[in-house]
Amino acid sequence: MSDAVHIERAGPIALVAIQNPPVNAASHAVREGLWNAVETLDADSDVKVIAVYGSGRTFIAGADIREFGKPPQEPMLGRVCSKMETLGKPIIAVCHGNALGGGLETALGCHARVAIDGLTVGFPEVTLGILPGAGGTQRAPRLTGIKAALDLITTGKRVNAQTALELGLVDRVTTGDPRDVALAAAQEVLYGTLKTRAVRDIDVEPDDAAIDAAAKALAAKQPLLFSPHKCVEAVAASTMPIDDGLARERELFGECMESPQRAGLIHAFFSERAVTKIPEAGATPRKIEKIGVIGGGTMGSGIATAALLAGLSVRLNEQSSEALSRGVATIEKNLEGAVKRGKLAEDKRRAVLDVNFHASTELSDFADVDLVIEAVFEDLDVKKTIFKSLDGIVKDGAILASNTSYLDINALAAGTSRPADVMGLHFFSPAHIMRLLEVVVADKTAPEVVATGFALGKKLGKVAVRAGVCDGFIGNRILSHYRKVADYLVLDGATPQEVDAALEGFGFAMGPFAVSDLAGLDIGWATRKRQAAFRSNQERYVSIGDRICEGGNFGRKTGKGYYVYGGDKPVPNPDVEGFIAAERAEKGITAKTFTADEIVDRYMTAMIAEAARVLDDGIALRPIDIDAVFLFGYGFPRFRGGPLHYADTLGAAELKRRIEAYAREDSYFWQVPSLIAQMAEDGTTFASRN
Repeated sequence: MSDAVHIERAGPIALVAIQNPPVNAASHAVREGLWNAVETLDADSDVKVIAVYGSGRTFIAGADIREFGKPPQEPMLGRVCSKMETLGKPIIAVCHGNALGGGLETALGCHARVAIDGLTVGFPEVTLGILPGAGGTQRAPRLTGIKAALDLITTGKRVNAQTALELGLVDRVTTGDPRDVALAAAQEVLYGTLKTRAVRDIDVEPDDAAIDAAAKALAAKQPLLFSPHKCVEAVAASTMPIDDGLARERELFGECMESPQRAGLIHAFFSERAVTKIPEAGATPRKIEKIGVIGGGTMGSGIATAALLAGLSVRLNEQSSEALSRGVATIEKNLEGAVKRGKLAEDKRRAVLDVNFHASTELSDFADVDLVIEAVFEDLDVKKTIFKSLDGIVKDGAILASNTSYLDINALAAGTSRPADVMGLHFFSPAHIMRLLEVVVADKTAPEVVATGFALGKKLGKVAVRAGVCDGFIGNRILSHYRKVADYLVLDGATPQEVDAALEGFGFAMGPFAVSDLAGLDIGWATRKRQAAFRSNQERYVSIGDRICEGGNFGRKTGKGYYVYGGDKPVPNPDVEGFIAAERAEKGITAKTFTADEIVDRYMTAMIAEAARVLDDGIALRPIDIDAVFLFGYGFPRFRGGPLHYADTLGAAELKRRIEAYAREDSYFWQVPSLIAQMAEDGTTFASRN
C-alpha cells in the first residue's frame, strides 16, 4: 500500500503491517495507509478477516511529534478509527510494545484486541494539554466503565497488558511474534473462537457519581489546569449516542488545542529533547562503569543511589567511619524507598549493595574509577584540596567532577594537571529522584568529557542541561536574583505566607519561603555570607532570613524557619513577624499592601530579567535550556512552559515597561537587560532564539 503500511494476504486473511520506524507513530503516512488499506480490503470479496499489527519494536506509540504545530492533514485519526469500526468485515488489532494515545485509539477502533505480553497502554494526551481526540474518551468507557476510563484519561497513567485485560481494554494476552500472533488470531476469528464486536455498539453504564467525584477531585487538586477538566466533560459525553459523543469530543479537543496551556505543555515536552543538542554532541563519550562519590551527606548519598539504580559500580568515600556509616545507612534507606516505589526489585536490592557498592575512608580506593563526583560542602578551598589529591590518585582519562551549586569550576580545574578532564555535575536534591542535572563546562573541559556528562545523565534518567561557569551557573544564578524579590516584598509590606500563597496560585507547588525551609535556610545563609564581601552598598539587603538562622532555626530539619513544623500542617513562625517589624523600623519603611497579581508580576519579572542576562552572557545555550532547568529542577509550573516561554506570552515591551516602573523604587536592582531592550525594540521573542 505504501512505505508506512503494507498488506499481506494469506487466503481469506489479510495482515496489515504498520512500518513507520522507530515507533510506528501515527503520522499522516500511517493514517493514509490505514485508510487506503481498509478501502482496498473492504472491496476484496476474498478477504474475510483483517489483522493489524506493528512491525519492529512496537504497535503505534502515539502521535508523530514531527507534526506538532503543523496544519493537520486528512485523513485525521478519528476518521480512520471510525472507518475501521464500521467496516463490514472483522478487523482485529495485535498490539505489542506500546499502544499509547492514538495507538490505543486505533486499537479501540478495531473489533477485537490481542495484547502481546510486555505491552503498555495509556492515554498520555492530558500531559500535553489535550485529550484523546480520536474516540478514546468515547470508546474506553464502553469497555472499562466510566470510572476506570476517567482514571486513565485524566491522569495519563500507563498500564501493562494484564491490567489492560482486567480493565477490558484488550480481549486476551499472549506471547509470540506480532505477525505470527496476528495470523493466528485472525484464524481464530474465522473459527469463531475469538469473538469480535464493534465498540460503538456497546452501551455505556451511566455513572454520575464517578463523573462528579472526578470533577470535584480535579477542582481541588488541579484547579489551574485546563485539559483534565475537559477530559471529564468528554467522558461524561460517552453516555450519548456515539456519533454525538464523538462530535462533543472533537469540540472539547479543539478547545484544548486553543488553550495557552497546550502550547506550554508542548514546549515543556520538547525542552527535554532540545537540551541534548549541544556543540559537543559529535564527541565520543568515555566509558563509565565505575564511579567514586566523595561525601556521604544528603547529596552524595543521593548521587550514589542514582548511580546504583542505574547499574553502575559505586565507591563512596567519607573522612570518618561515623560519617561513612551515616552515608551507607542513607543509601540503604534510599534503596528501600526505591523498592517501595517499584523502581527496584527486592531481590536485587541486596545484590546491588553486595556487588556494586563499596564504602571507604581511603581516597586511594578511587585509583581505578572512571569518574569521581565530589559532593562535599560548599567551600572552594576544601574542594581544591580534594581535587589536588584526586589528581595524583585516579587513572589517566578518569574524569573529575564537582557537584558544587555555585563555585568556580575553572578554579578547581586549574589546581589539577588535567583541566580538560574536569567539569561540574550539579545534581538537585534529592539526587536519586530529581531529574535535572546541570553539566557545567569549564574553559578547558574537553568535548568528550562534556559528552560523557550527557551520556551519564541519560543513563541516570536525568535531563542534562549544558551550563557555563558563573556564580550559580544557570538555575542558582537566576534563583539568587529573583529570590531577593520575595524578601523585598516582605520588607515592603507582604507576609511570607502571602508571597507563598500568590506563587502557589500561579502554579508553583510551594512558595519561595516554604521551599527555603525545605532546602534548609542555612544553605542560603552560607551563600549570603560568602557573597557579602562582593555586595554593592547600593543593594538593598534584607536580613530577616539571617535573623532566623542566628537562632539556630534552619527550616524543616530543625522544626522552625519561616514556618513552624511538627503539627498537622506548617504554621507561620511568630518570631518572623518581629524580625520583619524590626527591620522595617530600622530602615524607615512603611508597609504597603500587595495583591497576589502584583506579587507574581514582580517575582516573575525578576526571574525573566536574570534569565535574559544568563542567556546574553552565554551561560545557557538557548532560552529553552533555561526553561528546562526550571521545569525539571525548580518546580516551575509545567503548563506555563518555563520562564522564557511564559515571558513570550507577556511580550518584551511589557517586561521593559514593568522593569522601568519598578526601577523608580530601586534603580540598582531593577535594570532592563540589554536583550529585553533589544527584543522590545525589534518585536522579537525568546522562542525565535531557540
